[in-house]
Amino acid sequence: MDIASGGTQVIPFRLFALLILAIGLACGPAHADRRVALVIGNSAYKSAPKLGNPVNDATLVGGMFKKAGFDSVDVRLDLSASEMRRMLREFAGRTRDADMAVIYYAGHGIELDGNNYLIPTDATLETDGDVLDETIPVERALFAVEPAKQLRLIILDACRDNPFAKTMKRTLASRAVGRGLAKVEPTSPNTMIAFAAKAGSTASDGDSRNSPFAAALVEHLPKPGLDLRKAFGFVRDDVLKATGYKQEPYVYGSLGGDDVPLVVKQTATGPQANPQEAVRRDYELALQLGTRDGWEAFLAAYPDGFYANLAKGQLNKIAAEEARAAAEQKAKAAEQEKTRLIAERAQKAEQEKAAAAAKAAEEARIAAEKQKQVEQARAEAAEQQRKVAEAAAAKALAEKQAAEKAKAELAARQAVERAEQGAKPAADRQMPEVENQKVAALSPGPTSTLSAADLAKSVQSELRRVGCLTSAAEGEWTSAAQRSLTLFNKYAGTQLDVKLASVDALDALKAKPGRVCPLVCNFGFKADGDQCVKITCRAGYRVGDDNECEKIPERKPAARDEPRRRDQERKDAESAAPKSQASGQMICNGAGCRPVAKGCRLGSVKNIYGSSLTTEICN
Repeated sequence: MDIASGGTQVIPFRLFALLILAIGLACGPAHADRRVALVIGNSAYKSAPKLGNPVNDATLVGGMFKKAGFDSVDVRLDLSASEMRRMLREFAGRTRDADMAVIYYAGHGIELDGNNYLIPTDATLETDGDVLDETIPVERALFAVEPAKQLRLIILDACRDNPFAKTMKRTLASRAVGRGLAKVEPTSPNTMIAFAAKAGSTASDGDSRNSPFAAALVEHLPKPGLDLRKAFGFVRDDVLKATGYKQEPYVYGSLGGDDVPLVVKQTATGPQANPQEAVRRDYELALQLGTRDGWEAFLAAYPDGFYANLAKGQLNKIAAEEARAAAEQKAKAAEQEKTRLIAERAQKAEQEKAAAAAKAAEEARIAAEKQKQVEQARAEAAEQQRKVAEAAAAKALAEKQAAEKAKAELAARQAVERAEQGAKPAADRQMPEVENQKVAALSPGPTSTLSAADLAKSVQSELRRVGCLTSAAEGEWTSAAQRSLTLFNKYAGTQLDVKLASVDALDALKAKPGRVCPLVCNFGFKADGDQCVKITCRAGYRVGDDNECEKIPERKPAARDEPRRRDQERKDAESAAPKSQASGQMICNGAGCRPVAKGCRLGSVKNIYGSSLTTEICN
């Protein structure tokens, strides 16, 4: 689980160092006189998925404490709630005569209403109220290390993503269950609590046998003479690099001004005075703070030297991180702007697409309406043709019934006549040839019940109906009717005799429900249903040779011939003889000039001296 740090209050560097020094005066320098450690690793949870690394991490850290020469190292794995309480109670008894007490816990932890709890393996945590009964408060671990004289250290590798927090029921809506662990401010001096990740954030369990946090701990904590604050700073750097700067370990609490190593460095002689010791301590304090204000305060106190250069490098690092964060924010804003613009363009494209679809739908509706009108006109024409056909059929049926009736009446009369003739003497039954011819003429033909005129007219009416005859139906079988029946044979595929009107031709024509012969229109007309209508072209167009409207070609002026024509006209005008004018001429003498009188003209005469003079000559 993660630990989110709260806001850091900036204290002037010198005052901060003096406060820490004042707190540490009661303790003095830490010595590795008697050191005890309790290591707990919980992996096999009964009500949650098993964790892979806590048992391995606890075994690794426990071995590190043993190699570091701790007087007592107790490693316990997969403890229940009662077992954890018993182990903390026993460990509290061992810390009474210890100078350094350390508790390391790896497993699940949870934060409830700002308090942190360690989760045993038998916890179920069905509701948030179960946290108080089934878990171990971190305050219980602080109580266990409190008797130690010089250093009290608790290391919590419990910042994993906790499954219990996701499934437990809330008894109060206002009760907060945080993500990770909450930050801790120890009240006892010389007490440190190290989290695997900042408060409010989660830690990685790692892809290898051990978590990145545990691997960094065993790398830096046992280094002889290395102050714990600096050691945890190295741990922080290693974990940040290993997790791609996603997990940042954090340390809460404070120590005195003297170095507090987990393992004391053995020296042959006593400690020697180091003129850079004060600068180094202040540098390490600034390093632990890790803020711009801290480093600027350090440089204000120590503007030159080795540690000043290091501090400037740390400031450059912070500046680079700030620039990276600003660039990342700027890139994020640019990406959001890009996404917004894309969305707006997409919205505009969708609007244009919708407008185009609406336009297409309207055009389709108009086309459908026109098609409906066309189909309706066709249906009405077909219905009209049906009525005409039914009327013709009814008429033909009536004519056929009338003919059959006439035939029956004639047969009846002939039967009566034959009976009467049988009763007469043989001589009387002799009838002149004229009478026989008359009886024969009264007998109807065996092949038709219609007269020749009616049959011809009926066939012509049907030819007109199927579009093969354009003239009116007549009682005579004319040459126009023969040509019409020939057209019917051509387009209907029949072979009827065209020389006369026959019942077979009538039946074949009645069998066709609609037009058979195509409608032929004269030039300048076009077919419109069963009629020929005149072709009307818009302005600037005329009916072409293909009986379609075509654009009238524009007559271009002969640009080259026009100047030549004007030159020729000018030459002709210049070469033409001037026409005599009856008036409009002027004559001048010593008295002045005047117009030539009407009916007069100018001419030349000779004077007495033989010279030519221009004078007015009147006839």
